[in-house]
Amino acid sequence: MKIVFTDADTVSVGDLSFSAFADHGTVIRYGVTAPEEVIERVADADIVLCNKTLMTAEVLQSAKELKYIGILATGCNNVDLDEAKKLGITVTNVPGYSTEGVVQLVFTYLTELFGNLGKYRASVDAGDWKTSPTFSYFPYPIQEMAGKTIGVVGFGTIGSRVAKVADAFGMKVLVNTRTPKSGYPYEFVDFDILLRESDVVTLHCPLTPQTKGLMNAEAFGRMKKGAVLINTSRGPVIDEQALREALDCGKLMGAGLDVLCTEPMTDDCPLFGALNCIITPHIAWAAAGTRARLLGIAEHNLAAFLAGTPENVVNG
Repeated sequence: MKIVFTDADTVSVGDLSFSAFADHGTVIRYGVTAPEEVIERVADADIVLCNKTLMTAEVLQSAKELKYIGILATGCNNVDLDEAKKLGITVTNVPGYSTEGVVQLVFTYLTELFGNLGKYRASVDAGDWKTSPTFSYFPYPIQEMAGKTIGVVGFGTIGSRVAKVADAFGMKVLVNTRTPKSGYPYEFVDFDILLRESDVVTLHCPLTPQTKGLMNAEAFGRMKKGAVLINTSRGPVIDEQALREALDCGKLMGAGLDVLCTEPMTDDCPLFGALNCIITPHIAWAAAGTRARLLGIAEHNLAAFLAGTPENVVNG
């Protein structure tokens, strides 16, 4: 059984062990695989484990021995799921592993945007407090999160956890989702109402044809002036040029983004240098404990498949 990791360096910087996978076959681990290298590297693989490597119909059709793809992520848009199903290739993902890391980053953005902590730290580091005539100075605006309305778009594992933490901060929670649920103390509303009433809009929906470009110029126009946008889902959910314009004109107070339409960031990314726009390099899932959990679930998925009882199948 030949097991190929196509982009292991996206999961580990040498701090995690892949040894458990060797119990299931011969492991070949590539740090990164360029698009033109994929067909050759998976040509005789029985098992492929990948994070962002594009497994297109052409790649799948050329991999004559391929029986299983384990996506080392929750999102599945890098694999042609329909073609895999047609060829009898089982595809699994790793749901729920990054929930706490994503939630932590969402509120890191909010505490920074509402509290201007970075500016205050830079000011203290520059010696400004030493020369202050008063014990406290506050040239940069600070807002309380308590009492603000947060609109959560998508109410899966992550979205529901964000709502719970926001509630603990004293925020009013509005939720927009395809399938409203009962038993929660939150108000489920349509998208337009969420945009109009939210001080913060945070995106936790998958990337689908319906959600691509969901946050466009029209959507930004319907948001409150001075609102904040958070995106830890997928970059293409946002029209980046429209967001840039909404930030530059002051329609939005700020944004926190862990994902972009193209990753890594390109030279022509319209959001580079945008006012009050915090961009992090897709790190919500990057805590060592989070990544270790990811690999553990991925190995469990593989073992379950080999035992004839596949779990977390996304093309079944």
